Amino acid sequence: MNSRPQRDDKQSTFFLHSKQNREESLRAQREDQLITHAMGGPLSEQADTNTFKHVLHIACGSGNWTIEAAQRYQQMSLIGIDSNSHILDYAREQAIAAQVAERVTFQVMDALLPLDFPATSFDLINLRLGVTFIRTWEWPKVMAELLRVGRAGTVIRLTESQVLHQNKGPTDNPGLAQLHTALMRALYRSGHLFKEETTGITAHLAPLLIRFGCRNVQTKEYTVEVRAGTPEWQDYYENALRIMPGAHPFLKKWGCSPDDFEALYQQVIEEMRKPNFHVSWNFLTVWGKTSL
Repeated sequence: MNSRPQRDDKQSTFFLHSKQNREESLRAQREDQLITHAMGGPLSEQADTNTFKHVLHIACGSGNWTIEAAQRYQQMSLIGIDSNSHILDYAREQAIAAQVAERVTFQVMDALLPLDFPATSFDLINLRLGVTFIRTWEWPKVMAELLRVGRAGTVIRLTESQVLHQNKGPTDNPGLAQLHTALMRALYRSGHLFKEETTGITAHLAPLLIRFGCRNVQTKEYTVEVRAGTPEWQDYYENALRIMPGAHPFLKKWGCSPDDFEALYQQVIEEMRKPNFHVSWNFLTVWGKTSL
């Protein structure tokens, strides 16, 4: 028997209670940079990037990945879409500052609705952290749209993270573990995860691409190593300070908020400030080519 609470499809599916301000744009940019750096660049696993001329980045947020790809791959023309108009204003500012605005554009668009692009428009489509807003039953319609706007042989590239961050230090981080477990449970109850486990989305990416006819499906694992005192720790810490309160309404909605959230929040901050703090945040990238 399915014990998940009734879902409200009329509200935003994004798990964070986002603020339409510059602070949220900066948070998203730091997170994006942290992930891209750990992955060795925007497309480090792709053997041949020369064929990628027209690129679509789904749910681009602050635009960091889009801008970095434009800087590294001069042949690319890129479009980033997001439903948050405020964060796209910030992304446009960053593209101008990076001197790539002539090849990078950003459009307000909801990835859960039909995309406002003609068929066969792109030869690379990038989507990462879709778990934050795509429910399990929405993946088929999202994939159908990606296939529609992609050309024959287009690379569909998906990157998702495990929910639980693995402790690597000499001491435990029970507060952080409790918070991530609560988030995993809420993501499952809300329909964002196929299973209530840390691989609840990553384990389904390759089968999803195969199901929709992609060929040469491949995977690569990445890890963000977060050690106290490193630049990665600083970005991780600043990101967590804003994600924790931002996720609280989501946890409450799905009956997963700890009894004393403020006390847990302070506990997690203290754990992250320990001089021997060390966790790993694991990601999986899956990609495949559409049929010719």
